[in-house]
Amino acid sequence: MNKYFDFAASTPVSDEVLVAMTPWEKQNFANPSASHQAAVDATDAIQLAREKIADEIGAMPSEIVFTSGASESNNLAIKGIAFNHLDKKGHIITTSIEHKCVLNACSFLETLGFEITYVSPNSDGVIESSLVKKAIRENTILISIHHINNELGTIQPIEEFGAIAFEHDIPFHTDAAQSFCKVEIDVDDMDIDMLSLSGHKIYGPKGIGALYIRDARDSELVPLIHGGGQEHGLRGGTSPTPLIVGLGAAVENFPTEKSLKQQKFEIDILDYEFTRNGGSDLLETTWNITFSSDKEAKRFFAINQWLVSQGSACNAMSNTPSHVLTSIGLDENEARRTYRISFPPYENK
Repeated sequence: MNKYFDFAASTPVSDEVLVAMTPWEKQNFANPSASHQAAVDATDAIQLAREKIADEIGAMPSEIVFTSGASESNNLAIKGIAFNHLDKKGHIITTSIEHKCVLNACSFLETLGFEITYVSPNSDGVIESSLVKKAIRENTILISIHHINNELGTIQPIEEFGAIAFEHDIPFHTDAAQSFCKVEIDVDDMDIDMLSLSGHKIYGPKGIGALYIRDARDSELVPLIHGGGQEHGLRGGTSPTPLIVGLGAAVENFPTEKSLKQQKFEIDILDYEFTRNGGSDLLETTWNITFSSDKEAKRFFAINQWLVSQGSACNAMSNTPSHVLTSIGLDENEARRTYRISFPPYENK
């Protein structure tokens, strides 16, 4: 029987989240932007979720803007800054191993005349802060670097990036879709100005995420979706109360115990010849491994009929090697023998 071990791509909705969402799907379905009591109740529920998310990263509730997920949050952060500089354009620093939504947003901005520096990682997948500092120019308007790489599980030194950005008065954005709730984050200690997160990575529903924006009410971000003034005017559209409540419940009920499946894997994998990619500072639930040969890979999957990824979900439809694996120096044959095995983020069930 096939077993799912692609939790870095998506997690199931937990029972606690489903219970929290259900009343807002059926009984309390009012539009939060209305003026009657049912709408006030929905607004209160949304505010409570906002507070839970803010508490998780050391932010103020007013600094949490709800979106459809991390891809939209990343686009709002990057394009929102860029569109405020359309007259003179400017320079953005990111990396060659970001999620495809970041890379594609930056590629689009290049067609508009913006300059992008794509900092390359070392062979472990780590972005060195000295290279980020070296890339800064007089017209740099944004630094955007992910917190944990979605394919390797490499934890980046974002405190160093944040300090560099703060020193040069440049906004710093991080994609925290893979780190939110899984590692400690404090936006003040890390000098983070914007942070993207997603619900379906932490047992929440798909279709909901958020962007932390420092001093959001005074932000000069240009919105991507104009609407009726929701989310401080930064993201229009009727607030999806069930999804937002579900995201808040996912944060509140996020588990903390390593899964028994992962503990067993860490013992069993030693029977095979492989290299674990990503360096020494890794998210423990993500294993990116390159088998020594095709034969060794086939032997593993003959015994373990697991559903896993080659690369990440956003690369799954492509026959070309992952841009992350080629960036750390793997050739096509090595990339073909490389798999991401990702476990439930800290089960307690």
